[in-house]
Amino acid sequence: MKTTVDALCVGQPKPFRDGELSAFAKEPVDGPVRITREGLSGDAQADRKHHGGEHMALHLYPRDHHAFWHEELGGHELLDLHGAFGSNISARGIDEGSVWLGDRFRLGSALIEISQPRMPCWKIEHRFGVPGMVKTILRTGRSGWYFRIIEEGTAQAGDALERVETGRTPWTISEIFSEIANPASPSNRERLANLARCELLSPSWRNGAEKALANRG
Repeated sequence: MKTTVDALCVGQPKPFRDGELSAFAKEPVDGPVRITREGLSGDAQADRKHHGGEHMALHLYPRDHHAFWHEELGGHELLDLHGAFGSNISARGIDEGSVWLGDRFRLGSALIEISQPRMPCWKIEHRFGVPGMVKTILRTGRSGWYFRIIEEGTAQAGDALERVETGRTPWTISEIFSEIANPASPSNRERLANLARCELLSPSWRNGAEKALANRG
């Protein structure tokens, strides 16, 4: 799998709701940008308890999903922006059903590895001003995902995002999200137990698998 990056986006904490800071709004970077263990140089997270860190260094939200949201929302000006969903990487021709946990990609000179789906939160609905978007993401699985950084490097818009290793786990991001995040999905106890033990899955999602295993009996 190989696609071209439309944009690399960063953000800094700004007032978001009731004085609360957030770096959810990301904007494209011009020219090369350094990719470190913490993500893109110039990017930040206001809430370090729930965002950022080793297992959430880079967020990709498939640009192809914007067409779905145009239809769902009846159009929205934010959907013209690369970083509308708080993503660092904007790219087409790739989605949750075509990538597996642990897949490794070359992005510029950096090597990155898929670590977990992205759990949607209230910030999406607040930015768009549309209630119900989180429920739609849970229902449809249009979550996006995160990468951890295996090798630091440099990249820029127009570079290839090329998969260089796959088959390290049997689960697509779509399957993991459905199994753990969507309470309406049929449970598979064996799969949940295996996910809870999988070291390639981030600790927070392994905990999520354990909770889903307990809650769904």
